[in-house]
Amino acid sequence: MLASTLMLIALLCAGVLTPVPYSEMSPGPTVNTLGDHDGEPVLQISGHKTYPTSGHLNMTTVRVTSADYRMNLVEAVYGWLAHDNKVVPHDTLYPDGKTEEQSTQENAEEFSQSQESAKVAALKELGVPVQSWVIVSTVVKGSPAEGKLHAGDVIKDVDGTTVKEPADVAKLVTRHKPGEDVVFTIVPAKEQADAEKEQRKTAKTERITVRTAASDDGGAERAIVGISAGTDHTFPFTIDIKLADVGGPSAGLMFALGIYDKLTPGSLTGGAFVAGTGTIDDDGKVGPIGGIEMKTVGARDKGARYFLTPADNCAAAAEDTPGGLTLVKVKTIGDALGALKDIRSGDTSALPKCS
Repeated sequence: MLASTLMLIALLCAGVLTPVPYSEMSPGPTVNTLGDHDGEPVLQISGHKTYPTSGHLNMTTVRVTSADYRMNLVEAVYGWLAHDNKVVPHDTLYPDGKTEEQSTQENAEEFSQSQESAKVAALKELGVPVQSWVIVSTVVKGSPAEGKLHAGDVIKDVDGTTVKEPADVAKLVTRHKPGEDVVFTIVPAKEQADAEKEQRKTAKTERITVRTAASDDGGAERAIVGISAGTDHTFPFTIDIKLADVGGPSAGLMFALGIYDKLTPGSLTGGAFVAGTGTIDDDGKVGPIGGIEMKTVGARDKGARYFLTPADNCAAAAEDTPGGLTLVKVKTIGDALGALKDIRSGDTSALPKCS
């Protein structure tokens, strides 16, 4: 008995002291996009008529251990046994040795972009025109473009070819060989900001010549200038999304639905408790996310009866659906609006369910 007891104590001590390369995911907070958070409305719209809403359109989150947290063997075993938690390899959440600061910054950027896309998708669905253009999103330090191009500059054309999509910029740059010059026609960021403020068309453009360099990312050599391109928009009225301490792109669909609900008469949910997740692009296409099993559990625990699920996440979500929660498959914002129509009518027999 003594030997067994000492052995057990030794094993427990070893388990506590032995770090393992794993992290843990668990259900995070869920917030009603139609309601308040920390004392203020999540969605704030000014300059356009809004309408009363009811029910819930909850975005969902996943709580994860930090990048520098070192899980021990006992914690890993407990996490594997816990039904509502999930233990995954550390590199799954923080690939390539990504630090906590880098991960937080990346998540913040993705969250900001998801808000912009949610606004665009909602307004497009309503037939409200949104002006869009391609911009310099970031400039790599030490790259050929540093000091010549700046974040926020509007890219009108590259080598005289009009730019319509962010991807066009890379295609046009890589037509060159490293060491060749590429010419950008831009509207400087300050000029663009002043024009928007004064509600006038921009007229001041500049031609900037940048000499390309060779890529060094381990792939096939290609010409680069050291920028990433993105999209910026001008909205006909103000839409603010107030939600702190949340990152990543997965709330896009629910933000878009919340905006749509506030800008249209009646209630999208009919008073029902609907939660969901999914990225969204400017055209309203819904994309997959991570941690779907954690999000369905969090939604169920909060009281949701329906969960709008990206089509590509359906199979994983359906493997262990929380009791009392109906998983509704969506591919676009149009699919989600159609499902909400069925839910508020009370006739859910035709809902596209995950299986």
